[in-house]
Amino acid sequence: MIDEVPLSGGVTLRLITEQDADALADAYVRNRDHLLPWEPRRPADFFTPQGQADRLKDVLDQYARGQAVPWALADGDLVVGRVTLNTIVRGPFLNADLGYWVDGGYTGRGLATEAVVAVCRIADEILGLHRIAASTLLHNESSQSVLRRTGFELVGTAPNYLEIDGRWQDCRIYQRILNDRPAF
Repeated sequence: MIDEVPLSGGVTLRLITEQDADALADAYVRNRDHLLPWEPRRPADFFTPQGQADRLKDVLDQYARGQAVPWALADGDLVVGRVTLNTIVRGPFLNADLGYWVDGGYTGRGLATEAVVAVCRIADEILGLHRIAASTLLHNESSQSVLRRTGFELVGTAPNYLEIDGRWQDCRIYQRILNDRPAF
């Protein structure tokens, strides 16, 4: 696995570690209002170092089982975003779901685009996946633009797909086919 990928402006895409709990809690507190329209409602403990440590343990356990790969966007010791391949499925599907966000103070710099390009390369060349799926809320034009720029194609619209900001919302579903290699 590639441990670190340099991005623009001194930001790196790197694997998350247990030591990131404090920096992640700080990032989520700093970006609480910025992320509110795009994420599920979060319990109060989500924004604490212990809450992040608990979530890190879960995602790192999934990573150890080959079911997820969690990255941080880091500017030195500051976490300025996350990218995760979730729900990795092997066999004839070779698929993962992509999720990402960028700190409100770092948007508009192309970091999401660079990070998604790097993750797609890793998913293809190292993880051997065939397809990555991603979803966005209908009005999340910025995220849709990132997906289009990075080779994702619109598959369709899924009604009541995710509970975001306290209500079930429709989403646009995208996919990127990474290669045509045989699954086995």
